[in-house]
Amino acid sequence: MDITLTFDRPEEGPKSGPVTVGWFLTQDKGAILYDPPERLIFRQTNKTHAKSASRCPAVIQMESRYFVVKCPFDLHIGFGRDKDGKGHLINRAGAASSIRASKLGELLTLVNEVEWRFPDRPTIQLMLPYCFIADETVYMTQLGTFAHYRRDPLPGTIFGGRFPINVWPRPLMWAFEWHEPEKDIILRRGEPLFYCQFEAEGPDRPVQVVEAERTPELAGYMDKIGGIVNYVNQTFSLFKAAEQVRPPKLLTPKDK
Repeated sequence: MDITLTFDRPEEGPKSGPVTVGWFLTQDKGAILYDPPERLIFRQTNKTHAKSASRCPAVIQMESRYFVVKCPFDLHIGFGRDKDGKGHLINRAGAASSIRASKLGELLTLVNEVEWRFPDRPTIQLMLPYCFIADETVYMTQLGTFAHYRRDPLPGTIFGGRFPINVWPRPLMWAFEWHEPEKDIILRRGEPLFYCQFEAEGPDRPVQVVEAERTPELAGYMDKIGGIVNYVNQTFSLFKAAEQVRPPKLLTPKDK
């Protein structure tokens, strides 16, 4: 039996074309370190054979819906405990590290041990200035780099997450659960750090990601919702309140 899927979509209006997602950096300091998000497309692959995976519509459709955020730093981090048993991070690169020790502590933190999901799996967080926004209902899912092969696999898994970027734009972080803390974490600048997937109304609509302006309206809105995680446990319960103070427009594409 032939089953054809169809989706009702208006021919014109805000939901008639591609889903537009904006990205920006929350600060200009060190901005050249942070590459723009890129669509997950494997170039220079075999496309000569008609049955090559590189020409499979399902593969192409899937890859086109993921965007890659690359690692901005070279990091070689170990885990240890002091004489009192308190956990701490070790900069294995030492004097050869590309990041000064004083700055490394601002970027990379070890989560308080009482907040770990498992007592034998440390959790670390790498702070990043990437932020995504939209002016229609769009959910972003942050997930691991499942299509990227590493010769030296990471000794754990990243914390994924899913939230609506149209009402909850916030700086992203790379959160990692260290399953084997006896093994070091090695991150290389330019390698994929995580993927982003965007969902909106209409599963057949393509997604376009554009650089966005940090307008006064956007800055003011982010100030209103910023830091709330430090004061309440269930931030998703505040989405309705956030919608009430949200400006009608947050996404203004940046002029090139």
